[in-house]
Amino acid sequence: MDASDHIILTTENLKKYFSVKSNFLKRHIGWIRAVDGVNLGVKKGEILGLVGESGCGKSTLGKTILGIYRPTEGTIYFEGERISHLPLHEIRPIRKKIQYLYQDPGASLDPWWAIGKSLREPLRIHESLSKMEIERRVSGILKAVGLEEDHAYRYPHEFSGGQQRRIGLARILILNPSLIIFDEPTSGLDVSVQATVLKLFKELKDTFHLTYVFISHDLAVIRMISQRVAVMYLGKIVEEGNTELVFESPKHPYTQFLLAAIPQIKSRNGAPDWDELIEGEPPNPENIPSGCRFRPRCPHARGICVDAEPQLVETSDGRKVACHI
Repeated sequence: MDASDHIILTTENLKKYFSVKSNFLKRHIGWIRAVDGVNLGVKKGEILGLVGESGCGKSTLGKTILGIYRPTEGTIYFEGERISHLPLHEIRPIRKKIQYLYQDPGASLDPWWAIGKSLREPLRIHESLSKMEIERRVSGILKAVGLEEDHAYRYPHEFSGGQQRRIGLARILILNPSLIIFDEPTSGLDVSVQATVLKLFKELKDTFHLTYVFISHDLAVIRMISQRVAVMYLGKIVEEGNTELVFESPKHPYTQFLLAAIPQIKSRNGAPDWDELIEGEPPNPENIPSGCRFRPRCPHARGICVDAEPQLVETSDGRKVACHI
């Protein structure tokens, strides 16, 4: 098998439900089906983009893969090993290899700790290194993400948003992970800073032989950085395939409307394409529509879309689409 075809991460029918309780007596009255049967494979060394509207389950999927949330149902395999439902004491070695970069890395840093201390702490927990080896590792990782050695003595509030992204990245790279899950890593950054950060992500991926799952609602960023993209709607993957193929010729109606919503100054005929924008709000995840989840907002919905939920099926061009049409 070619190294590029090696699957490093697999999810099979992965589900994560959250219990809904009544205000009175806190009784269970339903479920929020945040992730509802996701089958996904991530190849070693690739960047997989995960896109969709806010509330579609992207971040919940990432946190369930990492182990922050325990799966309600389904299985997760990492490097060929089943890691879902492992006892807590067996999860720690896995978390060294799978790391998560939060949308606001500054919020995950202790404001009372200098950056150097925040970088040393994971090594003290997960590694058995001498003090000299720890300092060497901290110095090297700061340099790798484009920071200076003396930044180790500064505190989080002394850094800009872009620099805090670099610190967050340094903190997870210091454990030599295999897979990094990025959760909106460019959100809130100026466009010029975004470009610099994305370039750094690509350079570090090649240097450290990393695999990325890149969660974002910014389609331009996803198109720029990912080789494959998975489009998520209301807890399920509705389209998955080569990034350029999906962007140039989207198959699923939701993907089509999502891409049509990318801001454009003018359409082909010279006027804004307001009629092509998706209408309505996603349904309540406590009350999923029957059949196709997108049908209440889809102008092409038919009778079969009400009666049967479409399955993710591979098409002739190699992508996967979940649509009766």
